[in-house]
Amino acid sequence: MLSTSPAPDPAVGNTVVDVRGVSVTIAGRPVLRGVDLSVESGEFVALMGANGSGKSTLVRAITGLRPLASGEVRLFGTPQERFHQRYRLGFVPQRLGAGGGVPASVWEVVSSGRLTRRRWLRPLMNADRVAIRAALEVVGLEDRVRDGVGTLSGGQQQRVLIARALAGEPELLFLDEPTAGVDLPNQIALAEALGLLKSRGATIVLVAHELGPLAPLVDRAVVMRDGRVAYDGPPIADHEVHGPLFGDPHTHHHHADTTHRPHAPQVASPFDSSEDPR
Repeated sequence: MLSTSPAPDPAVGNTVVDVRGVSVTIAGRPVLRGVDLSVESGEFVALMGANGSGKSTLVRAITGLRPLASGEVRLFGTPQERFHQRYRLGFVPQRLGAGGGVPASVWEVVSSGRLTRRRWLRPLMNADRVAIRAALEVVGLEDRVRDGVGTLSGGQQQRVLIARALAGEPELLFLDEPTAGVDLPNQIALAEALGLLKSRGATIVLVAHELGPLAPLVDRAVVMRDGRVAYDGPPIADHEVHGPLFGDPHTHHHHADTTHRPHAPQVASPFDSSEDPR
């Protein structure tokens, strides 16, 4: 559980995401080409690369939001097609999508994250309210619960999305470019929230064009180029990701561990409508 009390030390070596030979085609165009990727419990992995490199498409493939053309995804050791414990995964899209035209409060948006944990139309129970409040505290918005999400800044809306995901108490959290278009103070607030989650043993996969204040949190960097993994290893600087080092996706592909590993869970965000391959 990511949003409540501190978790015990993560089980090092326990694979939660295992991607093997995954390819994805969109409108007849190959976007992912034979991708391999593993994520261990407790890791903070940055999935990086230029726009169009396939990093966001890879996350959508892992979480079941994009069908595979070939290959296999395992989530917590279970083949994706047989994985039904979707409450174990949290997904944070890049944009709120519900802020304009929908008069929802911060509390209402964050409480929707409990839908993976309770029956449809069932009233909120005490456990639900505790989880919602804990999620709001993590992102520092406990004093804004009655505010409409449309009145918040872009960075604050992004923190609402993180709180919504955390309210479901997932074991694995995916974030799709959470700092894109967000000012520096809110980037720092996001980094603080994710740092707290990391300290509690959370497993986090972050899609990012650049890391900024999130850089110190990263345990491992995976760089995508032209739908392939061009680098998989220790964290690297933003300028290296977009420099000549990854000019050829086949000559700089490093894996610290080549053993077969399992995969991560899949869940659709109710406000995620972005379909652009990134």
